[in-house]
Amino acid sequence: MYEQLSAQLSRPSKVTFAKVNVDQQTEIAQTYGITAMPTFMIFKNKQIVDTIRGADPRKLSEAVKKLVAEADSDGSAASGGFGESSGGRWLGAGLPKGYSDVTDQVDTRGLDLLNADTGFGTARTLFDGSKPSTLEAGKGKTKPEEKESGKDWVETDTDEQLMLYIPFQSTLKVHTLHITSLPPKGDDEAPMRPKTIQVYSNRAHVLGFEEAEDLPATQAITLQPHDWDAKTGTAKIELRFVKFQNVSSLVVFVVDGEGSGEKVRIDRLRIIGESGEKRELGKLTKVGDEPGE
Repeated sequence: MYEQLSAQLSRPSKVTFAKVNVDQQTEIAQTYGITAMPTFMIFKNKQIVDTIRGADPRKLSEAVKKLVAEADSDGSAASGGFGESSGGRWLGAGLPKGYSDVTDQVDTRGLDLLNADTGFGTARTLFDGSKPSTLEAGKGKTKPEEKESGKDWVETDTDEQLMLYIPFQSTLKVHTLHITSLPPKGDDEAPMRPKTIQVYSNRAHVLGFEEAEDLPATQAITLQPHDWDAKTGTAKIELRFVKFQNVSSLVVFVVDGEGSGEKVRIDRLRIIGESGEKRELGKLTKVGDEPGE
């Protein structure tokens, strides 16, 4: 459990996991009064905030996740509600209390994106940890060099619909989605921001557009113009938390955009919630060894 928490929840310069061999470091053991094995000690600002004696995976997990959530919240508050998260990942909106950015649990190797214009970014672009280049240049303005080279956002191709499949490396509890969309202002041909979005949980693969229209969504959302942050171009989509427990994958279906344009643009997507057990690949079982097979 300790190794799993360390792999999932370490935050550079914020949350660090360390082990001490008390047989070799007897002074440390004496200083902190270690009498039981294992003992887990949690420090914040150089002060002990919790001690867990004995193997109690549930208590350890709760204590560590609480500390990580506090660290993530502190990181967003320090930048006025958005900016760099504690893991160095850019956030376009503040984190809800008690939850953290779990975008690092996205299995980028399994991403699938339908109806995306190949002249722009890919599915991986949406989960890039950097600040969108449009914000670097000034909101709604495009850097001159971006007109000629790689664009770090996604635009739809033949129409305004987009289908994105997002598998996760671990089982998640998903609380909120942050969607950032920064179309340029004052351009009649500019792409639109998403308006109607349908989210499906725990699908084995990406859905076709006709297939999605025939399936009931886990949740459907209609975004309004006031939902988009004026500074970061980010909308917070709060999900019905009870419906997004034990999530191994999401399908995000952008049904239409806000306006009368023909295309939709998305710059970044962040997943906010809690990470759980690491997913394991199924084992292959050899068959045909029995007589007669």
